[in-house]
Amino acid sequence: MREAYRASIVHCRAAGSKPSAKGSDFLAANIQAAEPFLLEYFEDGLLVIEDGLVADVGDAEDLLSQPGDAIPITDYRGKIIAPGFIDCHVHFSQLDIIASYGEQLLDWLHRYAFPVEEKFADLTHAREVAGAFLDELLLNGTTTAMVFGTVHPQSADAIFAAAEARGMRLIAGKVLMDRHCPDSLRDDPISAYTDSKALIERWHGKGRLGYAITPRFALTSSKEQLAAAGKLAAEYPDVWVHTHLAENKAEVEEIARLFPDSRSYLDVYDQFGLVRQRSVFAHCLHMDDQDRQCMAAKGGAAAFCPTSNLFLGSGLFDLLSMWAADIRVGLGTDVGGGTSLSLLKTASEAYKVLHLQDQAMPPTTALYLATLGAAEALQLDDKIGNFESGKEADFVVLDPAGTSLSKRRTDLASSIEEMLFAITMLGDDRHVAATYVAGSKAKIK
Repeated sequence: MREAYRASIVHCRAAGSKPSAKGSDFLAANIQAAEPFLLEYFEDGLLVIEDGLVADVGDAEDLLSQPGDAIPITDYRGKIIAPGFIDCHVHFSQLDIIASYGEQLLDWLHRYAFPVEEKFADLTHAREVAGAFLDELLLNGTTTAMVFGTVHPQSADAIFAAAEARGMRLIAGKVLMDRHCPDSLRDDPISAYTDSKALIERWHGKGRLGYAITPRFALTSSKEQLAAAGKLAAEYPDVWVHTHLAENKAEVEEIARLFPDSRSYLDVYDQFGLVRQRSVFAHCLHMDDQDRQCMAAKGGAAAFCPTSNLFLGSGLFDLLSMWAADIRVGLGTDVGGGTSLSLLKTASEAYKVLHLQDQAMPPTTALYLATLGAAEALQLDDKIGNFESGKEADFVVLDPAGTSLSKRRTDLASSIEEMLFAITMLGDDRHVAATYVAGSKAKIK
């Protein structure tokens, strides 16, 4: 089936190689000099979809003047069509502890995260939360996510089944933990390996689904369990590795105590074969240049999670240092430590995090980090992230007039950049008029 959507259309295209400049002068410069993308904008555009894939995008008058059979057009003029948002790091099991008061990372895990995750031993509960979680993502314009489950294999089954039912592209995995956590949430090296292997065989590559080997972090996995995870990573090079890295200073210090033979936190993962292509590390706040060089050389990527980093008092993400090292970066909401499933609100906080470090973040960069940049971080940019012909037709319809205040502000915008910045600063789910997954409008319960 061939159909089209008419609106203002904006997306990012890759701009080729990133700049090689490094050092203090580069880091002090405006981030715009380092942008690894080009913005493409059609004030009156047409997005043509065929069988769930992008067939064409361009100026509406130009495309409508081409010969051929008439196709149905959904008119969204007055709104903006952008690629579907991509969340590079989020915990579906923590949906019900979002906005829980107080604590830094390690205390927060024991006070809030571990107790709520124990409930996922119940498959019925896991299924209910998975459905509610994915519907919230879609309400916020997020069409792809990389998701933490819990230690229970059924948590992965639940989120995969819910994503499959909605046609979403999703990467997920069961958590691996065999120490420094409640007994009820522990597996062991053998069960971590066998359960993960069975889940990979059951779900990886099924439709739009992908599996991630998911040690929670090095603090909660023994050397034997990390070795088991590394064995899986070697056996299945096309699955992802998804874990946390250098989020909190106390955590980093404890990792140094537990792994005295490792040069750094990243080196712990590297020694077990977990730093590679398709490895995605959440946070990456307390790293040095040697870590960044290692991550870049081996193909790892970073998830920038500003709302949780601020909420838990963890630190500030250094985007320019990551880009200078040629590390791919995408945004992550990191709910429940994160405070919103909206990537608009997440991008708003990212702007402030970078501003505190004398790094400017234009609205075009925010769009990139939530779409094409995130797709590149997940190594899915051949499938999603922009409107290149043949890619999957995931997109969001943004309403600049989602609230009376945003309408007042955006009515005065003189450029697409000014419009995007206002929506980023003021936006939330009220600014998402519709979400489309593989060319079909999402039906949200």
